Amino acid sequence: MYSIGETAKMVGLSTYTLRYYEKEKIITPHRNANGEREFDEQHIAWLRFVIRLKATQMPVAQIRVYTELFLAGEHTAPQRIELLQNHQAFIQEQLQNLTSVESELQYKIENYEKLIATSVK
Repeated sequence: MYSIGETAKMVGLSTYTLRYYEKEKIITPHRNANGEREFDEQHIAWLRFVIRLKATQMPVAQIRVYTELFLAGEHTAPQRIELLQNHQAFIQEQLQNLTSVESELQYKIENYEKLIATSVK
């Protein structure tokens, strides 16, 4: 079992964020006899998954819905699939946008490099 501080360091989040995720019911740590939060390996794995979802700009509200569905059991698999598929479509759209912008940036960089090269001569 890990304390909130140890868990925060392990997953790269602040203790404030862990408390916030608990408040939002995204994670439910165990409590010891003193009422202190304790996290186990399953919590760590779940937090790492949540971090990856956040990195793809999934809103906390959506992560909360996914968590609720997950905790409700296997009968919610169709809803979880739909939620993940919708988010995947969002990610694919973002990737297309980023690829387009990256191409435009590359074009600008190449033009500036040519401009600089010709002005140096």
